[in-house]
Amino acid sequence: MKDMSEAISLEAQVNQQVIAAMKAHDAVRTTTLRLIKNALKNKFIEKREALTPAEEQQALATMIKQRRDSIEQFTKGNRPELAAKEAAEIAVIEEFLPKALDEAALQTLVAEAVAEVAAATGQKPTPKEMGAVMKAVQAKLQAKSLRAEGRVVSEIVKKALAG
Repeated sequence: MKDMSEAISLEAQVNQQVIAAMKAHDAVRTTTLRLIKNALKNKFIEKREALTPAEEQQALATMIKQRRDSIEQFTKGNRPELAAKEAAEIAVIEEFLPKALDEAALQTLVAEAVAEVAAATGQKPTPKEMGAVMKAVQAKLQAKSLRAEGRVVSEIVKKALAG
């Protein structure tokens, strides 16, 4: 029952924020919050049961990834005003996610994962074992309720295995 109350609390939190944003006449925030609400509702409909906090975070992380891709496209297409709009949406979405790890903390986590994989196999992992190391890092992130962008994790793991 705990999961359901947390799902309701995030949804209720978003609903409260929508009302506050509407009262403040903050159009970008209102629109973004409604997008979050719809993404969570669609995920709920797709699953046909209450979402776990991890699934909610995954839905929000997907929204952020889509916006980062859009920013890249808008920047290439010389549309800075659209890229700025997407960046503003990312800032609103990130309010509902755990704080993303900074690079130094992520490097420490990757080093721990590399050591674990090395202990399990009896030798330092090579770039061929990148999948195993990535899996260990993701498990550590999830266990500690932390968040990091997959692309950044991948780059740090590549450097750690190459070095």
